[in-house]
Amino acid sequence: MKTLTGILFLLLAQTSQATETPESVIKLQITSLDNNLADTALQNGAIDATESHWLNKSEQVIVGLMAHNKALSERLHNDRLRHNLLKTIYYEAKRTGLEPDLVLAVIRGESNFRKYAISSAGARGFMQVMPFWANIVGETSSDLFNLRTNLRLGCAILRSYLDKEHGNIHRALARYNGSLGKNDYPNLIYAAWEN
Repeated sequence: MKTLTGILFLLLAQTSQATETPESVIKLQITSLDNNLADTALQNGAIDATESHWLNKSEQVIVGLMAHNKALSERLHNDRLRHNLLKTIYYEAKRTGLEPDLVLAVIRGESNFRKYAISSAGARGFMQVMPFWANIVGETSSDLFNLRTNLRLGCAILRSYLDKEHGNIHRALARYNGSLGKNDYPNLIYAAWEN
């Protein structure tokens, strides 16, 4: 049923291009995610050379971080789960036209890789998505803890803000964090992005 709804929504969105909003684009991206796969890592076995290089480099970075952070090493100690998380981050980032390293830095800054993180403002999951986004796209707020739902929605929101800010990453990051006009959050993400 959800697939049929997604197809109908896609057709309606194509016929009403003049009324397209960032929220409708984000809703369309989330609607395409099958409920049965929402809390699973990407299982695609085909890895190209670019993805393989990024996965190996990111794996080394995370293993290095784990050596200095006991809580992180406890969350990501399983090699297979860590690798599947990275593959899913890579896929969802590329799907929305984002740099996977940027998404990895946002996750590090937002939740420090805690799947069930909840901020004082109520943001949830790896990318700390606010529950009002779940309402906009027709999900429930508990779905925000689902791996792919959280990553897909977080990436779609960041992409939307990047488009709204005409490619200005600094402003898009501040908007994502709800701190537009301030530098602390973008600088935190830049620092994580460079390391």
